[in-house]
This record gives sequence, structure tokens and C-alpha cells, in this order.
Amino acid sequence: MEGLLSSFLMMFSSSLLVFCVFRAAYTLWWIPMKLDKELKQEGIKGSPYRLLIGDYRELGRSMKEGWSKPMDLNHQIVPRAIPFLHEALQKHGKISVLWIGTQPRVIVSDPELMKVVLSNKLGHIEQTRITNPFIKLLAMGVSTMDGDKWAKHRRIINPAFHLEKLKGMIPAISTSCNELIKRWEEFTLPQGSYELDVSPELQNLTGDVISRTAFSSNYKEGQRIFQLQKEQIALMIEAAYNIYVPGFKFIPTRKNKRRMYLDKEIKAILRDLIHKKEQGMKNGESSNDDLLGLLLQSNSNNSTPKDSGLTIEEVIEECKLFYFAGQETTAVLLTWTLIVLSMHPRWQEQAREEVLHVCGKNSPNIESINHLKIVTMILYEVLRLYPPVPAVYRHTRVRTQVGDKSIPPGVELLFPTILIHHDPHTWGSDAQEFNPERFSDGISKASNDELAFFPFGWGPKICVGMNFAMIEAKMAMSMILQHFSFELSPLYTHAPFTLITLQPQHGAQIILHRL
Repeated sequence: MEGLLSSFLMMFSSSLLVFCVFRAAYTLWWIPMKLDKELKQEGIKGSPYRLLIGDYRELGRSMKEGWSKPMDLNHQIVPRAIPFLHEALQKHGKISVLWIGTQPRVIVSDPELMKVVLSNKLGHIEQTRITNPFIKLLAMGVSTMDGDKWAKHRRIINPAFHLEKLKGMIPAISTSCNELIKRWEEFTLPQGSYELDVSPELQNLTGDVISRTAFSSNYKEGQRIFQLQKEQIALMIEAAYNIYVPGFKFIPTRKNKRRMYLDKEIKAILRDLIHKKEQGMKNGESSNDDLLGLLLQSNSNNSTPKDSGLTIEEVIEECKLFYFAGQETTAVLLTWTLIVLSMHPRWQEQAREEVLHVCGKNSPNIESINHLKIVTMILYEVLRLYPPVPAVYRHTRVRTQVGDKSIPPGVELLFPTILIHHDPHTWGSDAQEFNPERFSDGISKASNDELAFFPFGWGPKICVGMNFAMIEAKMAMSMILQHFSFELSPLYTHAPFTLITLQPQHGAQIILHRL
């Protein structure tokens, strides 16, 4: 009997081993090679598939070389900001393929094709599939969803960003901006000037704004979340540029334990914030018209089907997403605007004259913001040259026609927004220059292609906070211009690089002069 059992166990172990080897070969070799062949048959050039590693080595080399030294003080930033993508497109053309491990990534740098895919009228395109569990720790909110789940989350979140709600947020945004202005005025008190890195200052500002407007709290209450998320982002980026071996997250390495601790701590803080909000809403002490209130209200609305609300875990993921996205993208927009206006003092002065003419020394309101044409043109041009998110990603669910190319299912599509924004064929011979005047007649007439401006994405999944971000940026820039002039510090080095968002690698050192 024991012999039979031993033989059975040996047969089972051998069969399991054969299955595992077959499964690994199927996943790591057969599927990627099949996709590689199909893409090459479509005439899509690029690097060949290399077992497991893909283009990781070349990607690391390119970024290391591209980011090793600063660039001249100009706006021809593409080779430095996205060095590997730039090299790939220079070598293989506007539609080319590279490999992130076993995942083929087709780069499409055509605005018309980008519009067609992001519109997704046929329903064949999904959000990029996140398979690395470390990346999932950052946030798995509405921006990562598809189908009915995305529609439900978007329906619940949308009311928080309706125009009437945005008007009601103006006082909170103004309060946060006033605190920044007061702090900067204190810095400049002794001599009338002060040198500082404005990047962390503006992150604090936008963090305070999102806390007040979306969660009815202030920056001090959200500060711990921001600090923890910043560390989690650094760990996530490290994971994204390395091959993930299934099951590795369960190995208790120092960084793995740190990742799990950060995730647990962020969720614990948010649970406490949510509990306080729920109690405040029940007692009538807290409004339910901010983002968190709307998310929680979806659970308590008895007139809707039971499954129409969000679970507490889903609310936590949306909060994580809005704490990150609501802070980071607007902060880098404001940072690059201060840098660019320091490089172009004539436009800085024109913007200040407009703000003083429209607002005087009063804080901007929704009416005055709508009359700031030059400020708006400047922000658009900064968004064109320095888009906060340099690329948009999607995933093919089924075989999909992209222009004249038939893309098989299981392929990631990458649309390099920054490349399209810098394309001379679309924007003219001055595409690499700062020229806000191109937006004087609006976005649709700024380029040869009215659909070539994608700083907030496109289609049904366009950034839900787009109008909020623009109002916040206009208010902050207007109030800064009212109180300060500014110039680049001798310490500033021009070094745009991509760390999820497009950032100044060595900081944004500015000299403020109190007016």
C-alpha cells in the first residue's frame, strides 16, 4: 500500500512539474513570440522579444544616460524626458514596438489614432492591465477600471466636479493660496527677496487644496498620507522597472515589508478619516457634498439598488487616487509654469499686468478667472511643452484596428502625449518654443490638428478633475503674480525627467522678489 502511495505521489509530482514547465514555457515564450510575429507581420518595427527581460536592460541604460546630465535652458525636452521612447521612435518610426518583460508595448505617436483609440467607440480597448502587485499598492481607483465598474465609480464621482460644486470650492482654494502667499512673504521680509525650491512648496499647496475641497480637512491632516504615498511611489517605480517574479511579494525582504507597512498605514489613516466623516454626516456636523461625502453617500442611499454604492475598500482606493493625482499633477503644472515664466520674463510681466487689471489686489473669484485670457494661454502652453503625464496607456481586449494596423489582443498601446505636443508637423516650426500666442483663439485653432492637445487625456475617460485643476492653477498663479516677481536661481539646473509625472530632477530653485 505504501509503495502504491509513494508511486502515486511521484507520478503526481512529475505531472505537476511537467505542467509548471509547460505553463512557464507557454507564458514566457510561446505567447510573446506569437505576438511578436503578428506585430512584425503588420509591419510594426521594433526590438525582438528577449526571453523574460524584453527591453529592460536597454530601458535602464537609456534612462541612466539620458538623466545623467542637465540640458541647456530650452524647451527641447523630449530626448531627456523620455529617452528610451525617443530613441525607439527615431529608430523604428511613428508606430513601433518595445518589450516590457513579456509584455509588448506598441508606441503610437499619431494624434488622430490616439483620438480614435481613446474614444473607444467599439469597446475593444481597456485600461492598461496592472499585473505587478507592488504597483497596485499605489491606488486602484476609477482611473484603473473599465466597463460597468468604471461607469459606476465615474457616476458617483462626477457630481463633485460639476461647475456649481467647483464654484463652491473657490473659497477653500483661496484660503490655501493665501497661506502660501503669507509664508512666502515671511521668507522675503528681511531683504525683499528669497531663494527657495518651489517644487515642495507647490506640492504642499496642492495637497492642502485637495484635502480641503475633496475631504473637508486641511493639509496637516493629510500630510502623513502624502509622506507615505511619496515613499510608496519611489518603491513602486523601482518595482516597475524590474522584472516581477510571481510570488515574490510574499518574500519578506526589507523593501517588501516596507511596501506592505506603507499600504497598511495609509489605509488605516484613511479608514479613520472615513469613520470621522461618517460620524460627522450622521450628526449633521459635516457636509456630504465634497468627494468623500459623495463616495460615502452612495452607500447610504436606500433608493438605489444595493450594489450601486461603493464598499469601504473601494472608497479607500478612490481616496488614495485623489490624494495622489489631485496633488501631484497640478503641483508639477504650477512648478513648470514658474520655471518657464522665469525663463520668459516678458510673458511673466504680461500675465501680471492682466491679473492686476482684472483682479487688482483682490483674490480671484470665478468671474475674474474666466477673464484671464493671457494666464490661460500661458498655462495651456506649459501643458503643451511640459504635460504632467507624458504618456497614456491602454490595452487591447480583442483584435483591434489602429489605423492600417491590426493589433492582436493582449498588447499594450502607448501614446506619448509629450511627443505629439512637440511635433513640428502639428504645431509648426516653433513647436519647441514657448509661444502662448498660439492659443489666442482657443485650443482648436492652436495647431494644424484640432485634436493634438491631450494634457488631460481624451474621450470618455478624460481626467475627471480637469476643470478643477485649471481653476486651481489659475487662482494660484494669479495670486503669486499679484505679490511676487520671480527669476531662476543660479542653482537651478534644467533637467526634466519622468517619475510617473514630468518633474524637475534637481528641484525648481527660484528667487522670489516681493512686490
